[in-house]
Amino acid sequence: MVEKYGDATTMRAAEVPDPRVGPDDVLVKIHAAGVNPLDIRIRNGDFKLFMPYRLPLLLGNDLAGTVVRVGPSVTRFTVGDEVYARPGKERIGTFAEILAVHHDDLAAKPATLTMTEAASLPLVALTAWQALVERAHVQPGQKVLIHAGAGGLGSITVQLAKALGAHVATTVSTANVDLAKELGADEVIDYRTQDFATLLDGYDVVLDSLGGENLAKSLRVLKPGGTAISVAGPPDPDFARALGVNPVLRLAMTVLSFKTRRQAKRLGVTYSFLFMKASGDQLRELTPLIDTGKIRPVIDRVFPFDQTLQAMEYVEKGRAKAGKVVVAMT
Repeated sequence: MVEKYGDATTMRAAEVPDPRVGPDDVLVKIHAAGVNPLDIRIRNGDFKLFMPYRLPLLLGNDLAGTVVRVGPSVTRFTVGDEVYARPGKERIGTFAEILAVHHDDLAAKPATLTMTEAASLPLVALTAWQALVERAHVQPGQKVLIHAGAGGLGSITVQLAKALGAHVATTVSTANVDLAKELGADEVIDYRTQDFATLLDGYDVVLDSLGGENLAKSLRVLKPGGTAISVAGPPDPDFARALGVNPVLRLAMTVLSFKTRRQAKRLGVTYSFLFMKASGDQLRELTPLIDTGKIRPVIDRVFPFDQTLQAMEYVEKGRAKAGKVVVAMT
């Protein structure tokens, strides 16, 4: 539980009351929860201006578990169903034994996965889908560059891009070159010894998860009309409008992204900031790709529930070598 925004010292384990189950909610007994860099950023207060949470706050943005109760308006799920989800941003808190989730955010767990494997997927799989399918409309034969292709997000996005028929390039460390190839990457750039910006050109889409200079260089590998989508770069005016923030914050986001958008315009490409959203429907679109083996989870390490704080520290200090970190409740 986060008692105030700040570093790891602001967190503690705590007993909290059982959640209220609304008419459209599903009460889920959580078997496993994914750990994401987003959890650390929320704890640090990075989003408090435009996504304020009431403190104290339970963290956790991925879950897999079993339905134990459904609200009176819920028809899709019944007690005993195995499910997975990324709860809506206002309903996070999967580092817990039980959570009420809106039924629109839930989907049946892929039959081929364990609870631990399923818990690693929702946030990153939805981010990949919303970047490549919903926003970039990736088509067979297009060229897609995915940064950090061995990471939690990158490892899933590489596989989705291949499933969509794209030619995929990715950047990884030396130790993860073979993994990136196993995941389906056509071109693997070892960022420790190679500069992707001098090796790649004419790309239709880039997914950037690093921001800064990496994003600036990514714009230059796109062909005219190409799109750079970033989950780490500066928020843009479209994001501000979608979020419905006040005019002052909207202006601040416009200013923050001005340099990046100006560079993109000069190059004849588009810059887009992505903050993923919960969607049970999109998880259902992804599930067949998972059950047929076109997308497989990549898990770095599993921590027991009583070591959730250690799991977050492990992620925060960059100790994960490839894929996701998961907390197992059972």
